[in-house]
Amino acid sequence: MKIDLSGMTALVTGSTSGIGHAIAKGLFAAGADVVINGRTQAKVDAVAAALGKTADKAGGKVRGIAADVSTAAGCKTLVAAMPDVDILINNTGIFEPKPFFDIPDEDWSRFFDVNVMSGIRLSRAYMPGMLKRNWGRIVFIASESGLMIPKEMIHYGMTKTAQLAVSRGLAELTRGTAVTVNSVMPGPTMSEGVETFVADLARQNGQSEQDAAAQFIKQHRPGSLIQRFASVEEIANMVIYVSSKEASATNGAALRAEGGLIQTIA
Repeated sequence: MKIDLSGMTALVTGSTSGIGHAIAKGLFAAGADVVINGRTQAKVDAVAAALGKTADKAGGKVRGIAADVSTAAGCKTLVAAMPDVDILINNTGIFEPKPFFDIPDEDWSRFFDVNVMSGIRLSRAYMPGMLKRNWGRIVFIASESGLMIPKEMIHYGMTKTAQLAVSRGLAELTRGTAVTVNSVMPGPTMSEGVETFVADLARQNGQSEQDAAAQFIKQHRPGSLIQRFASVEEIANMVIYVSSKEASATNGAALRAEGGLIQTIA
């Protein structure tokens, strides 16, 4: 199967690093015009320029738009700069291990704004155009934590459950069209943020980073079948597929890329 996204415009929020950056690279390599998004113009421009240098290997174009999508104003800025897209990847997200009794109201609100409201606002802006054109893809980057709420970051798990609900609800609005809305659930993934987290664990415990990563999986995600962190490219592969025309029969789904952590058959 050859995925060809030529002629499509894809927006990936939070795509200057981590899973978002891997998704943007994959979409671009498949021929899509890609919009890089982040909070600072300098970083967005640098990432867009670096990706653009691979244009001889891909058919699309790349541009960068700086906007903080955790705020209504930031989403408005982004939509004003890019009024229509064919593919929307709601990737922006934050996480932070913190004991439940130490999580203040402000953290609950902040996590909800970043992880959930960003995707709600952008879907509300872009989905009508997709329905009118009768083609589009919206993908929420959720997490296995939306089904298996981690006790060390309940506030994060709550937002991932909310993303699954929003994604499924929006899919119901696409009935009879060629627009799809899905979510992808990564498991523990070795993104830049997780690399920092693992490095901190290694320093705290006097371990190598490799041992710290293995110990984390063993202690906190013992049900993993792959028994390791996934790479960002492994997650991106799933997202690129569900963004394609080849995934036309996949709609309203919560797709797993979590290494077999979720111990159910459905």
